[in-house]
Amino acid sequence: MNFQNFNMNTKQQYDPTMQQGIPHTPKENYVDVKLEKMKKRIGRLIPLVVILLIASMLSSSCFVVTMPNEYTLVQQFGKVVDIKEEPGLSFKLPFIQNTKTIPNTVLLYDLPISDVITKDKKTMVADSFVLWQVADPLTFVQTLNGNVSNAEARISTIVYNSMKNVISNLSQTEIISGRDTLAAAINENIGDGLDKYGINLVAIETKRLDLPDDNKQAVYERMISERNNIAASYIAEGESEATKIRSETDKTISIQVSQAEAEAAKIEAEGEAEYMRILSEAYADESRADFYSFVRSLDAAKISMSGSDKTLILSPDSPLAQIFYNAQ
Repeated sequence: MNFQNFNMNTKQQYDPTMQQGIPHTPKENYVDVKLEKMKKRIGRLIPLVVILLIASMLSSSCFVVTMPNEYTLVQQFGKVVDIKEEPGLSFKLPFIQNTKTIPNTVLLYDLPISDVITKDKKTMVADSFVLWQVADPLTFVQTLNGNVSNAEARISTIVYNSMKNVISNLSQTEIISGRDTLAAAINENIGDGLDKYGINLVAIETKRLDLPDDNKQAVYERMISERNNIAASYIAEGESEATKIRSETDKTISIQVSQAEAEAAKIEAEGEAEYMRILSEAYADESRADFYSFVRSLDAAKISMSGSDKTLILSPDSPLAQIFYNAQ
């Protein structure tokens, strides 16, 4: 083996291209071939990727997804051309038309705490909240630019003015005793004032309608004093009415007792008269007179002998004594 064959064998052992039967070329030429192939592949993929991106952009700008809790307004050059109220998928013109969403659920707005003046010039602190809903999305967009914050600012002004007008026509006592109907009065006073903004006022509720802390105790004491005075007047009227009723009842009872006593005396007199008549008839008959005298004597003896340790003393000519004498 000469030096040339040894060199060739060594190259075949360590050169992969010669081991696989690939003709040996310089390294630079081999790298350039792979780069060219890769460039050709990338060149074929770039148009496909661009087409996919354009298709994706077109599809995203064509489809409109409307959720169940919102309205979707389709605008073309700033003008509303369609309103999607039902949830689902719809279409629009790409790049020409754009969409805007507005909530269609009932929203809660907590009004700022404010002071109101009653008819009797008393200050009260009102803390309320409002439930509202977008009823006309087109009007809502045209008047308030479809902005919830703008709507809340408008609601705050209208509700506060209505509350101030209602409370200014009521005294403090009327407000405290009629809090259940106050919200209805405020809502009635607003009327359709929010319809021009496409807003439906669902409810107005008062969380707290109280006195300012600085004069709350004094007002409570005054109210307690007034209630005590009212209670005292009721008690006095009740006692006067009770005295009147008792007097009339006593009078009626006296009249009825007098009538009953008179009737009893009349009946008793009639009974005595009847008794005397029967007795006189009995004594008028000589055959019965002795018997009645004897019976009456027995009754008298019976009455006199009632009790213990009684002694009855009879004269010899007494009918009872005659009975014992005759018995001997």
